[in-house]
Amino acid sequence: MTADVSLRTVAPRPTAVVSQTTTWKEFPAVWKPLLDEVYSFVRGRAPELAPNDGPEVWRNAFLYLDDQPTVEIGVLVARSFEPHGRVVPSQLPAGDVVTAVHRGDYAQLGRTHDAVGEFIAAQGLVRVGPSWEIYGHWREDPSELETEVYYLVQIPASI
Repeated sequence: MTADVSLRTVAPRPTAVVSQTTTWKEFPAVWKPLLDEVYSFVRGRAPELAPNDGPEVWRNAFLYLDDQPTVEIGVLVARSFEPHGRVVPSQLPAGDVVTAVHRGDYAQLGRTHDAVGEFIAAQGLVRVGPSWEIYGHWREDPSELETEVYYLVQIPASI
């Protein structure tokens, strides 16, 4: 199930990530080890990097820089930090985005990406850069999972 698709302007959000170029075929086996590497770093630095004080501190952020894909896999953090091995500070882009919240099983996440793509085309917008996903906190019940999907766009002058 997908919430309404909308056009918004977003601010940059700091992240801790590991970057890698992969293929879509390899990606399902690549993302988890990269994320584990980031968690190994941030969990020991929660007081300084945690974006909030609650019991569910970290939210995963997957940034797709291109269609190859070159990816940045990591988590949202409160601020930048000194690099540690392959874990480096980065940020999710700022600008105009088309976004939607996917609610439900990750296996159906492609439907939300499709809905965002259809909105971009229908509104005459132009994709101009990366896309990304911000994952809500893990829930055992797949119907309670939430994933925010974002595509950076340019609004043509004629709109």
